[in-house]
Amino acid sequence: MNIADKKRSIALLVVDVSQAEENAARLLALGEGVEVPEGSESDRPYSRFMAIYAAMCRFWMKNFGTTQRQIAAVAAKNHMHSVHNPLSQYRQAFTIEEVLAAAPITYPLTIPMCSPLSDGAAAVIVCTEEGIKRLGINRNRAIRVAATAIATATPRSPKAFDQAVCLRAGRMAYEKAGIGPQDINVVEVHDASAMGEIMAIEYLGLTPMGGGGAAAEAGELSIGGRIPVNTSGGLESKGHPIGATGLGQIHELVTQLRGEAGARQVEGAKVALQENGGGQVGYEEAVVTVNIFTR
Repeated sequence: MNIADKKRSIALLVVDVSQAEENAARLLALGEGVEVPEGSESDRPYSRFMAIYAAMCRFWMKNFGTTQRQIAAVAAKNHMHSVHNPLSQYRQAFTIEEVLAAAPITYPLTIPMCSPLSDGAAAVIVCTEEGIKRLGINRNRAIRVAATAIATATPRSPKAFDQAVCLRAGRMAYEKAGIGPQDINVVEVHDASAMGEIMAIEYLGLTPMGGGGAAAEAGELSIGGRIPVNTSGGLESKGHPIGATGLGQIHELVTQLRGEAGARQVEGAKVALQENGGGQVGYEEAVVTVNIFTR
């Protein structure tokens, strides 16, 4: 990159930063039209991202009938999973009622529904069959990367759910792997808030659109349920070390596929899916990656 290109990149960055308030206002407006109960807003300053997640919660409430109790069910499920994960930052179980009664952040989110910012690290070894032999790795513990897909955001309208970046990344991954959502046994998705999990599993076709919260409340997403999600405890419990988060999710899925997850083991897990995203463009993440792993 020459100096002129660098200046152009800096200028583009400045334009984006200068529109930060405008972009945030557009996202926060998604939550309009839902009554905010008295006492459900914290006086303490929290991340603007949590206010945006709360707006997305209310957007789902308006469009799909998702309830605060269903969002709390996701958080309670993930905290329950975390009890059996020695690598989790928090290992305290919560009932749905305890999640709902916890200190509020921004309606409908309470503290247990949101992830902390964490320190952490993760690493993986990726190699070919020849590499497995050369490194002397036990072939029985090697996990296959069946598909990897990356999609970027488009300037879609907020209700153009069929164009969502997560949905498109998921479809690409399923096509590459030659499987469908019905073949997945265990899942780790980005849940900076419990709402993030609901949105991801719906876009990934693991539940119908609008059905993620109900599935959590019915126990379908718990260990022992139809499709266990965030068996690690998710970002809400395990922690969210930003750059290490994605590989941390993959570590959990590899552990599951190896049958080494102990008390949180998903019985018979053979196919796993990981989703992670970051940034913000328009009404969604700037980029989403979906990976599928098999034994």
